[in-house]
Amino acid sequence: MELNFKEIITVGMVLFAVIDIVGTIPIVLDLRTKHGHIESEKASIASALIMIIFLFIGEEFLNLIGIDVHSFAVAGSFVLFFLALEMILGIRIYRDEAASSASIVPLAFPLIAGAGTMTTLLSLKAEFQTVNIIIAILLNVILVYIVLKSSSRIEKLLGKNGLGVIRKTFGVVLLAIAVKLFAANVKDLFL
Repeated sequence: MELNFKEIITVGMVLFAVIDIVGTIPIVLDLRTKHGHIESEKASIASALIMIIFLFIGEEFLNLIGIDVHSFAVAGSFVLFFLALEMILGIRIYRDEAASSASIVPLAFPLIAGAGTMTTLLSLKAEFQTVNIIIAILLNVILVYIVLKSSSRIEKLLGKNGLGVIRKTFGVVLLAIAVKLFAANVKDLFL
């Protein structure tokens, strides 16, 4: 177990791209509009715990319940697909009237620590030292926390029209990520 800054930076950049917290800003703002309040600390801590726990027991857990990584990724792609449709079409599919906050579902999981992140963690584990992956996760979670905390300032800066354009644009990007995640994993279901 050895600290390697090059590994931390590499893993950090990969996770940053997969988590895509900057691209998630419109979704965060949308969830805040629907639920009133996003608990940044709770969402950040929950997503960090989900990622770290999954790093250690993810593949074994999926195998235990009879789900392979590809099935997990395909299921996650459907969740992302429907969230993207909500953003693009301005409709509401996800309904959770009882929840007072969207901090854990769908924010911490599956948006921040979703199927894409989980499958990425499993593949990173094969290449990099676990300690470096954990540090990269924590650095990304700090960034996630900063973005979540600043979401209302970002909203004021962009205005309602700016947010609408960004929400639809990132909805299309999220839809593309969902399709890519689906396409990359669905073929492996039939092998």
